[in-house]
Amino acid sequence: MSSARTVSDATFGVDVLRSATPVLVWFSSERCRPCRDMAPALDEITKDLEGKIKVVKIDANRELIIKSDYEVRGLPTMIMFKNGRPVARRVGALMSKERIEEWVHASLASALATQTRATFPRASEFTLSNGMAVVVIPVRRVPIVTHMVWYKVGAADVPRGAAGMALFLEHLMFKSTDRTAVGEFPKTISRLGGQSNAFSGWDVTAYYERLSKDQLETAMKMEASRMARLRLTDEEVAVERRVVMEVRRSLDSNPLRQLSEQMNAALFHMHPYGTPVIGSANEMVKLSRKSAMSFFRRHYAPNNAVLVVAGDVTPDEVERLAEKTYGKIAANRAVHRRTRPQRSVHDIARRVTLKDAGVGAPILRRTYAVPSYVTARPGEAEALDLLASILVGGSASRLHRRLVAQARLASSVCGSYTGLAVDTGVISLSAVARSSDLRAIEDGIDAVLHEIRENGVTHTEFSRAKKSLIAKYIYDSENQERLANRYGLAVAVGRTIEDIESWPDAISSVGVEDIRRVAEEHLDIRRSVTGWLLPEDDIEAAVQESNLVELRQSSGQRRRPII
Repeated sequence: MSSARTVSDATFGVDVLRSATPVLVWFSSERCRPCRDMAPALDEITKDLEGKIKVVKIDANRELIIKSDYEVRGLPTMIMFKNGRPVARRVGALMSKERIEEWVHASLASALATQTRATFPRASEFTLSNGMAVVVIPVRRVPIVTHMVWYKVGAADVPRGAAGMALFLEHLMFKSTDRTAVGEFPKTISRLGGQSNAFSGWDVTAYYERLSKDQLETAMKMEASRMARLRLTDEEVAVERRVVMEVRRSLDSNPLRQLSEQMNAALFHMHPYGTPVIGSANEMVKLSRKSAMSFFRRHYAPNNAVLVVAGDVTPDEVERLAEKTYGKIAANRAVHRRTRPQRSVHDIARRVTLKDAGVGAPILRRTYAVPSYVTARPGEAEALDLLASILVGGSASRLHRRLVAQARLASSVCGSYTGLAVDTGVISLSAVARSSDLRAIEDGIDAVLHEIRENGVTHTEFSRAKKSLIAKYIYDSENQERLANRYGLAVAVGRTIEDIESWPDAISSVGVEDIRRVAEEHLDIRRSVTGWLLPEDDIEAAVQESNLVELRQSSGQRRRPII
């Protein structure tokens, strides 16, 4: 039988219930053949996880009180205890060390997720009579609130030929209404001791204020005023257009930004995600007061918005103020569910090569179009989140260890899974090279991905990724601004409150085999774009590698991409 420590009815309280370390309790019997077969694997677990969990065994034929208390009816049975409470149970033999270890890690992650949901206040939601969705997140530690309005419209929803309109209108929203003079909005919030700003993406445009609780009604009145009564003059529009075009020009001088835009255009072929949020200079010059107001009237309506208030508030307080301010605005019957063209899935690996005299170290980027949390099958997006963490989640990640610590080909690696999108998500991987040999780095990335597709990931990597993602969820739950962003973005793209709050449970439910499966299905080189950013003197080698797109940039003169 296993060498794990044996506990009895008399010592169970001290050894298990009052243990500061999680305890795996193994109910077995000498007469149980599966128990004897399982013992060697459990011995290995006892040694490998020493200091992280305790493993103890109970003779189910002798310790009848414990057996009865925890309703143990079949052997072998494993019960995981944390903080004196049973958090997971398994009846039946697990014959390999790997399978036992996977169960242990999943049990602990599930316990952490359950603790997370019990610790943090749940959000409340309701809908105003005009169709405006409202989410309230009580965080009662200080008398501060974060007030946000999320419009379900972004750069991917603009009419053809008007790229950049969503961001342009975001700027224009800080002009005047019939109650607020030009530029008065941010000045008023500042005088009240608060902060305000806005941002745009492909799927959403959001406006926010952070200020003391007693000024919440003021913020609501001002946001409601510009939602219903924005005023623009041709002169104001012309001035703001010049500002946005200057931003566009500054981005054109940023080679990394240019690489990203060219890669997006290749990745999202025939889909609006391939158009930059800020738009293009040749279309910006056409943006007018008339087109801006038309876009405003079409999309800026209470029934196309989500109000999020996080902080020292109750749902009743927010509902009363929201009805008093936003509730007076009529719904727009022209608002309907947005539809977009389906992403064209290509079946050839695409490449973008960019050179620039200002580039210091060569950079390699790889992007894959993958399902988002909105479009994925159950559990698939969570597995992609974990896969990205395993690949590029810090110094212990697979790519950092392979490319930075071991081969010393790269000075750093990074990446992410961007999954909160109406249509398609993206997994991105990046590496900064120590030399000009980007081919070696690319080969290294391909080798790591091949290993994961063929063999999966280790239980250590899998457990670390789960703990890391759930821990970040917990840490962000302490910050009302991050909470407001978490709920606002998710609801605006089509997720539910239950989806948001059960996310730790969903992460915990992912199995180690799911990681290999999503890697095999979605990290297909034929459906990726690889980008090389090089110093000017490395362009000739890059040209030989590029088989689709080449963008040359030299002395401020840029040639058209060759498709």
